[in-house]
Amino acid sequence: MKKNIFIILLIFFLVSCTSNKPPSTTTDVCKIFKERYGWYKAAKKTEKRWKIPVYVSMAIIKQESSFIADARPERTKLFGFIPWKRVTSARGYAQAVDGTWEMYLNDRGGWFVNRNDFEDSVDFVGWYNYKTHKQLGISMNNARALYLAYHEGRGGYKRGSYRTKPWLLSVADNVQRQSDRYRVQYNSCKKKLGKRFFFF
Repeated sequence: MKKNIFIILLIFFLVSCTSNKPPSTTTDVCKIFKERYGWYKAAKKTEKRWKIPVYVSMAIIKQESSFIADARPERTKLFGFIPWKRVTSARGYAQAVDGTWEMYLNDRGGWFVNRNDFEDSVDFVGWYNYKTHKQLGISMNNARALYLAYHEGRGGYKRGSYRTKPWLLSVADNVQRQSDRYRVQYNSCKKKLGKRFFFF
């Protein structure tokens, strides 16, 4: 009996550790979903709930965290070498900051919601971008503009704060290109994903 309990706990521990690692490839969304089928179901659920295409939310998450569950900004250095505070409170797959995450929790409700959980993070991305779409009129297929509003905040986007940040415009262009690649890939495998038994 004790041996069985130990084995179960060991499996649970190994699965938990593995789930925090990024997929073996992050450039092909079909391979990502084949490896992490739960992510596909979560992204589809988000698409149905918030009307954001799967490939757009996945492109934003790739840019924000490279699909690393516990991703956080680097710490600043005190006196040039002592690890100090982080530049923002962003964390998790979606790099949600504390204040915006609190607003999301107030809207969503529920227990055990975590920024390090992919399902919660992709839902957050959908929630935020749906509100952006409603408030600013940005198309849910326009990954570039959605990302700029995601990064700068809706107020910053309306003021055009991104226009003085060439590096951010370049990043947003990359997000659009990644979304376009994911879209082509996803369209080639979504039918098989919907019938998982035949996908392997």
